[in-house]
Amino acid sequence: MSTSHYDRIAGECSVRPAQVAAVASLLEGGATVPFIARYRKEATGELDEVAISAVRDALARFAELDARREAILSSLRERNLLTPELEADVLAAETMSRLEDVYLPFRPKRRTRAQMARERGLAPLAAEIMAQESDRSAEDAAAPYVNPEKEVPDVESALAGARDIVAEAVSEDAGAREEMRALFETGAVAVSKVVPGKEAEGAKYSDYFDAAEPLKDIPGHRLLALLRGEKEGVLSLSVRPDKESACTALRDRFVAGDSPFSEEVGRACDAAYARLLAPSMEVEARIGAFTRASDEAIGVFAANLRQLLMAAPLGRKAVLALDPGIRTGCKVVALDAQGKLLEDCVVQLARSDAERRDAAETLLSLVRRHGVAAIAVGNGTYGRETEAFVRALPPPPGVAVVSVSESGASIYSASDVAREEFPDKDVTVRGAVSIGRRLMDPLAELVKLDPKTIGVGQYQHDVDQTKLRQALDDTVLSCVNAVGVEVNTASKQLLSRVSGLGPALAQNIVSFRDAHGPFRTRRALMDVPRMGPKAFEQSAGFLRITGGDDPLDASAVHPERYPLVEKMAADLGLDVRGLLAAPERARSLDLSRYVSEGVGLPTLRDIVDELAKPGRDPRKSFEAFSFDDSVHEIGDLCEGMKLPGVVTNVTAFGAFVDIGVHQDGLVHVSQLADRFVSDPNEVVKVGDRVTVRVVSVDPARKRIGLSMRSGGASGAPRRDGGGARFRGAGPSRPRQPAWHNGIPL
Repeated sequence: MSTSHYDRIAGECSVRPAQVAAVASLLEGGATVPFIARYRKEATGELDEVAISAVRDALARFAELDARREAILSSLRERNLLTPELEADVLAAETMSRLEDVYLPFRPKRRTRAQMARERGLAPLAAEIMAQESDRSAEDAAAPYVNPEKEVPDVESALAGARDIVAEAVSEDAGAREEMRALFETGAVAVSKVVPGKEAEGAKYSDYFDAAEPLKDIPGHRLLALLRGEKEGVLSLSVRPDKESACTALRDRFVAGDSPFSEEVGRACDAAYARLLAPSMEVEARIGAFTRASDEAIGVFAANLRQLLMAAPLGRKAVLALDPGIRTGCKVVALDAQGKLLEDCVVQLARSDAERRDAAETLLSLVRRHGVAAIAVGNGTYGRETEAFVRALPPPPGVAVVSVSESGASIYSASDVAREEFPDKDVTVRGAVSIGRRLMDPLAELVKLDPKTIGVGQYQHDVDQTKLRQALDDTVLSCVNAVGVEVNTASKQLLSRVSGLGPALAQNIVSFRDAHGPFRTRRALMDVPRMGPKAFEQSAGFLRITGGDDPLDASAVHPERYPLVEKMAADLGLDVRGLLAAPERARSLDLSRYVSEGVGLPTLRDIVDELAKPGRDPRKSFEAFSFDDSVHEIGDLCEGMKLPGVVTNVTAFGAFVDIGVHQDGLVHVSQLADRFVSDPNEVVKVGDRVTVRVVSVDPARKRIGLSMRSGGASGAPRRDGGGARFRGAGPSRPRQPAWHNGIPL
C-alpha cells in the first residue's frame, strides 16, 4: 500500500507515522498481532494489541480505497474520459464517499430521465437554464425545442425535461453532495411507524410504533432494534432531515440572482433533493449509523468474550461432571486431570427415593475412585435441583461443587470435533464432558466453538458479520496467546489459535506428537511437517513445554532470546536453571549493557519479568461460588430480595445477571450504581460476582428486574477471578433470550 496514507492513519490511531510503517512492514512479512505486540516492541514503539489491530484495520481500509481509485482511473482511461483535472480530483479524494462523488457524473448508469431528455435534444436548453444569464423568459427559451416527433409536445414538456437534466447535474455535484451528507449526519431524524395490521405481531416493538429521534443521538442498540423491526416488516423507518432546510441549502448553492431562469433552477433543486439526493443520502446515513451501532455492538461482544475466555480455571484436577436431566436422567462423566474421559453413566434424581439413594452411592463412589477434586453441574433445566442434591450428599471435604454454564455445550456435543473425539459416545455424554472441561479450563474448551454461539453478544445477528468474525477471532487469538499453550497436551483446536499456526499445522503437531511422543524441546517442533522458520518464529514463544530439556521452554521467553538469557546468567555466575531459581538476581543487572540492534530495554524488561514467573498463567485463581439455596425458580423471587449473582452479559443498556433461576435478570444501566453510568463496562464485566436486589418480577413474560444501587446491592462487583469466572458465565443455557423493551437480543 502507498506510504502516503501513513500520516492519516497515524492521526486516526493516535500513533506516529513511523509506528504505522513498522506495523505495516511486520504485517507484510507475515507477523501476527500477538507476536508483534509481545516480541517486536522496539520496532513499534511498544504498541499494544489494540493499537496494532487499529493500524492493521486502517491499512486495510486505505488499501481498499486505493484499489477502488485505481479501478476508477482504469475505467475512465478505457472510455477516454480521463482529463488531467479529473485525474487530479480522483487522486486527491481522501475518503471512499468523496471518491465516489467525483466519479458519479462519469459512472456508467442506466437510462435516466435526464438521459432521455438529452436524447430529445434538450441539453442546450438545460445549459441555458443552468447558466441563468439570459433576459428572455423560460417559455421563450423552450419554444424552439417543442417537437412532437421527439416526444416534446409543448413548452412545459421541454422545460420539464430540461429540469430533469439540471436536477441530475445538481445531484451529481460533489460539493452539493458533501453539503447534503453533512446535513444528514447532523440533522437527520429517524421516524418509525408501525406497519398497519402488524400491531399484534410486532408487539415487542411497541416502543417504536410512533417514535422520532435525531439519528446522531440514537444509542446503537436502539438503532439495531429499529432496523430489525423494519427488516421483519413490523416498522417503517424514515431517516431524513427537515426537507425545507435541505432544499434551501441547494437553492442557495445553485440559484443565482433573480433571472427568468432562477425559478426553473430552484424547481430543479427541489426535484434533485426529493427524487435523487434524499434517497441516496438516506442510504449513506443509514449505512453510517449502522456501522457505528454495529461497531459498538461488536466491541461489547468482544469485551464480553474476552472476560469469558479469561475466566479462572480450576486447573489440572480430576473432575466429575453432571449434565442434568429429568426424563432421561443425569449424565455423569469422570475426567482425569488432562480432561480424558475415564467413565460415564446415568443416574436418576427425579424419580423414586430408591433411585436417588442409588444415585448418591454411585456419585460418591466415582468421586472416591477417581480422586475427584470438583464436581461440575450444568446450569440448564433441573440444574439447581441437581446441584442441591450433590451438595447434600455431601461430597468429601475439599471437593467443590460448581454450577457451570451449559452455553454452547449442546453445539459442541453435536459438532464434528466432538464426534471425532468420542465417536462411540452419544451427544449427552459429549455434553457432560464439555461441562467438566469448561470448569477445568474455560479457554481450552471454548475455543472449540464458533465464538458467536457462546451467546455473550448484543444483536449479534444484525451486525456486520465480517467485522464481527474478525473481532472475535482477534479476541480468541489474543486470549490464547496471552495464556500460552502446553504443546504436549493441547487439542488441535487450541493449537490452531496459536500465533503462526492454523488448523493444518496444528493437526500436524498433534499427529507428530501421537507418533513420536511428547516434545522435549521447542526446537523439536521444527521436525513437524510444514513447520517452517516463519511459523516457528511466530508460534514458539506462545508454546510451552513443561518438564522438558530446556527450562526456558516453559516460559514466554522467545527462543531467539535464549542466548541473551544465557549471557545474563553467566554474568551472574549462574546457569539458566540457577537464574530461574533465583530470579531476583536478574534485577540487579544493568540492562543497558545488553541493548543491541533489535533488542532494547522493553524486551529486556519483559525477559527479566518472565524469569521471575516463568510460564505463569495470567488468569485469576479459581474460587468457588454458590447461589442462594432458597431460590431455584422465578416463582421463588420476591421484590426486595438481595441475592448473589454472576454477570453473564454486558450490553450498552445494562447487564444481565444469573441469580440461579434459569432466567437472567436485567440490571438496567440506570440501576448499576448510585452515579450516572454511560458505559456499563465501567462498572461490571462478564464473570463478575455481584449482589443484587430484585426490583420487579414478571413470571408470565419471564422478566426479572434487578438493581445494584445502594439499598439494592451491597458492595461493588468483585473482579478477583472468583466463582463467576469459572462458571463460564454464558448468558443463556436453555432459557429465555435476553431482552430489552421486549425485544430479544
